[in-house]
Amino acid sequence: MKTSILIHLATGFEETEAVTIIDVLRRANLDVSTVSVTGSLAVTGAHNITIEADQLYDEADYNMATMIILPGGMPGTSNLLNHTGLTGQLKRFYEEKRFIAAICAAPMILGSLGFLKNRKAVCYPGFESKLTGATVLNAPFMVDENIVTGRGVGTALAFSLEIVRLLKGEQLASELRTALVIP
Repeated sequence: MKTSILIHLATGFEETEAVTIIDVLRRANLDVSTVSVTGSLAVTGAHNITIEADQLYDEADYNMATMIILPGGMPGTSNLLNHTGLTGQLKRFYEEKRFIAAICAAPMILGSLGFLKNRKAVCYPGFESKLTGATVLNAPFMVDENIVTGRGVGTALAFSLEIVRLLKGEQLASELRTALVIP
Protein backbone atom coordinates (compact mmCIF):
# COMPACT_ATOMS: atom_id res chain seq x y z
CA MET A 1 0.00 0.00 0.00
CA LYS A 2 1.25 3.47 -0.86
CA THR A 3 1.98 5.57 2.22
CA SER A 4 -0.89 8.05 2.26
CA ILE A 5 -1.33 10.49 5.13
CA LEU A 6 -4.51 12.45 5.85
CA ILE A 7 -4.07 15.62 7.91
CA HIS A 8 -7.39 16.93 9.23
CA LEU A 9 -8.28 20.59 9.49
CA ALA A 10 -11.18 22.03 11.46
CA THR A 11 -12.05 25.63 12.24
CA GLY A 12 -9.65 26.81 14.96
CA PHE A 13 -6.76 24.42 14.16
CA GLU A 14 -3.22 25.40 15.19
CA GLU A 15 -1.73 26.74 11.95
CA THR A 16 1.97 26.35 12.77
CA GLU A 17 1.52 22.71 13.72
CA ALA A 18 -0.48 21.86 10.61
CA VAL A 19 1.80 23.65 8.16
CA THR A 20 4.99 22.32 9.78
CA ILE A 21 3.73 18.75 9.59
CA ILE A 22 2.55 19.15 5.98
CA ASP A 23 5.85 20.74 4.95
CA VAL A 24 8.17 18.21 6.59
CA LEU A 25 6.22 15.18 5.40
CA ARG A 26 6.06 16.49 1.85
CA ARG A 27 9.82 17.15 1.94
CA ALA A 28 10.11 13.44 2.76
CA ASN A 29 8.11 12.70 -0.41
CA LEU A 30 5.23 11.25 1.57
CA ASP A 31 1.78 11.39 0.00
CA VAL A 32 0.10 14.00 2.22
CA SER A 33 -3.40 15.31 1.76
CA THR A 34 -5.14 17.88 3.92
CA VAL A 35 -8.77 17.12 4.69
CA SER A 36 -11.33 19.73 5.71
CA VAL A 37 -14.04 18.59 8.11
CA THR A 38 -15.86 21.93 7.78
CA GLY A 39 -17.73 21.38 4.52
CA SER A 40 -15.55 24.01 2.82
CA LEU A 41 -12.03 23.75 1.43
CA ALA A 42 -11.13 27.07 3.10
CA VAL A 43 -10.43 26.44 6.79
CA THR A 44 -9.57 29.23 9.21
CA GLY A 45 -7.20 28.44 12.05
CA ALA A 46 -6.99 29.60 15.66
CA HIS A 47 -4.97 32.69 14.68
CA ASN A 48 -7.19 33.75 11.80
CA ILE A 49 -5.03 32.25 9.05
CA THR A 50 -7.06 30.54 6.33
CA ILE A 51 -5.66 27.53 4.52
CA GLU A 52 -7.22 25.78 1.55
CA ALA A 53 -7.45 22.05 2.17
CA ASP A 54 -6.75 19.57 -0.60
CA GLN A 55 -10.11 17.85 -0.18
CA LEU A 56 -13.29 17.65 1.85
CA TYR A 57 -13.88 14.89 4.38
CA ASP A 58 -16.36 13.09 2.09
CA GLU A 59 -13.74 12.96 -0.69
CA ALA A 60 -10.96 11.38 1.39
CA ASP A 61 -10.04 7.74 0.74
CA TYR A 62 -9.49 6.27 4.19
CA ASN A 63 -9.10 2.78 2.74
CA MET A 64 -5.81 3.83 1.12
CA ALA A 65 -4.51 5.86 4.07
CA THR A 66 -1.63 4.73 6.25
CA MET A 67 -2.00 7.46 8.87
CA ILE A 68 -4.45 10.03 10.20
CA ILE A 69 -2.91 13.17 11.72
CA LEU A 70 -4.73 15.62 13.98
CA PRO A 71 -3.19 19.05 14.58
CA GLY A 72 -4.13 20.76 17.82
CA GLY A 73 -5.39 24.22 18.55
CA MET A 74 -8.64 25.33 20.07
CA PRO A 75 -11.41 25.18 19.19
CA GLY A 76 -10.00 23.08 16.33
CA THR A 77 -9.44 20.04 18.53
CA SER A 78 -13.01 20.18 19.86
CA ASN A 79 -14.31 20.57 16.31
CA LEU A 80 -12.39 17.48 15.20
CA LEU A 81 -13.71 15.50 18.18
CA ASN A 82 -17.27 16.53 17.35
CA HIS A 83 -17.03 15.26 13.75
CA THR A 84 -18.67 11.83 13.97
CA GLY A 85 -17.35 10.69 10.59
CA LEU A 86 -13.76 11.41 11.64
CA THR A 87 -14.15 9.75 15.04
CA GLY A 88 -15.55 6.71 13.24
CA GLN A 89 -12.48 6.58 11.00
CA LEU A 90 -10.21 6.99 14.01
CA LYS A 91 -11.88 4.02 15.70
CA ARG A 92 -11.40 1.94 12.57
CA PHE A 93 -7.72 2.93 12.29
CA TYR A 94 -7.21 2.10 15.96
CA GLU A 95 -8.83 -1.34 15.58
CA GLU A 96 -6.78 -2.02 12.43
CA LYS A 97 -3.59 -0.83 14.19
CA ARG A 98 -2.92 1.80 11.54
CA PHE A 99 -1.02 4.92 12.57
CA ILE A 100 -2.80 7.78 14.32
CA ALA A 101 -0.89 10.95 15.27
CA ALA A 102 -2.08 13.91 17.32
CA ILE A 103 -0.26 16.97 18.63
CA CYS A 104 -0.92 19.70 21.20
CA ALA A 105 -4.52 19.52 22.47
CA ALA A 106 -5.49 16.87 19.89
CA PRO A 107 -4.28 13.87 21.95
CA MET A 108 -7.36 14.57 24.09
CA ILE A 109 -9.38 13.16 21.17
CA LEU A 110 -7.47 9.90 21.49
CA GLY A 111 -7.97 9.92 25.25
CA SER A 112 -11.71 10.49 24.92
CA LEU A 113 -11.97 7.58 22.49
CA GLY A 114 -10.14 5.26 24.90
CA PHE A 115 -7.08 4.81 22.69
CA LEU A 116 -4.54 5.85 25.32
CA LYS A 117 -5.39 3.34 28.05
CA ASN A 118 -2.14 1.79 29.32
CA ARG A 119 -0.10 3.81 26.79
CA LYS A 120 2.49 6.53 27.08
CA ALA A 121 1.49 9.90 25.63
CA VAL A 122 2.23 13.63 25.64
CA CYS A 123 0.08 16.70 25.09
CA TYR A 124 -0.05 20.46 25.49
CA PRO A 125 0.37 21.45 29.16
CA GLY A 126 -3.01 21.64 30.89
CA PHE A 127 -4.63 18.85 28.84
CA GLU A 128 -3.07 15.95 30.73
CA SER A 129 -6.32 15.04 32.52
CA LYS A 130 -7.98 14.53 29.13
CA LEU A 131 -5.58 11.70 28.20
CA THR A 132 -7.75 9.10 29.92
CA GLY A 133 -5.80 6.02 30.97
CA ALA A 134 -2.43 7.25 29.69
CA THR A 135 0.88 7.57 31.42
CA VAL A 136 1.54 11.22 30.55
CA LEU A 137 5.18 12.12 30.02
CA ASN A 138 7.11 15.35 29.52
CA ALA A 139 8.80 14.79 26.14
CA PRO A 140 8.55 16.53 22.74
CA PHE A 141 6.74 13.50 21.28
CA MET A 142 5.91 9.94 22.17
CA VAL A 143 5.39 6.81 20.09
CA ASP A 144 3.49 3.91 21.65
CA GLU A 145 2.87 1.22 19.06
CA ASN A 146 0.70 2.86 16.35
CA ILE A 147 -0.08 6.04 18.34
CA VAL A 148 2.13 9.14 18.01
CA THR A 149 1.54 12.16 20.24
CA GLY A 150 3.27 15.55 20.38
CA ARG A 151 3.27 18.43 22.86
CA GLY A 152 2.71 21.53 20.72
CA VAL A 153 3.98 24.19 18.34
CA GLY A 154 7.54 24.14 19.69
CA THR A 155 7.79 20.40 19.13
CA ALA A 156 6.12 20.25 15.70
CA LEU A 157 9.42 19.75 13.84
CA ALA A 158 10.55 16.92 16.12
CA PHE A 159 7.06 15.35 15.94
CA SER A 160 7.09 15.56 12.12
CA LEU A 161 10.59 14.11 11.84
CA GLU A 162 9.57 11.22 14.08
CA ILE A 163 6.72 10.45 11.69
CA VAL A 164 9.23 10.52 8.81
CA ARG A 165 11.47 8.14 10.77
CA LEU A 166 8.57 5.76 11.42
CA LEU A 167 7.38 5.71 7.82
CA LYS A 168 10.57 6.20 5.78
CA GLY A 169 13.47 5.32 8.11
CA GLU A 170 16.16 6.94 10.22
CA GLN A 171 18.39 7.92 7.30
CA LEU A 172 15.83 10.18 5.62
CA ALA A 173 14.79 11.67 8.97
CA SER A 174 18.44 12.46 9.71
CA GLU A 175 18.98 13.98 6.25
CA LEU A 176 15.92 16.21 6.72
CA ARG A 177 17.06 17.21 10.21
CA THR A 178 20.37 18.34 8.68
CA ALA A 179 18.71 20.12 5.73
CA LEU A 180 16.34 21.94 8.08
CA VAL A 181 19.27 22.91 10.36
CA ILE A 182 17.73 21.29 13.42
CA PRO A 183 20.23 20.67 16.24
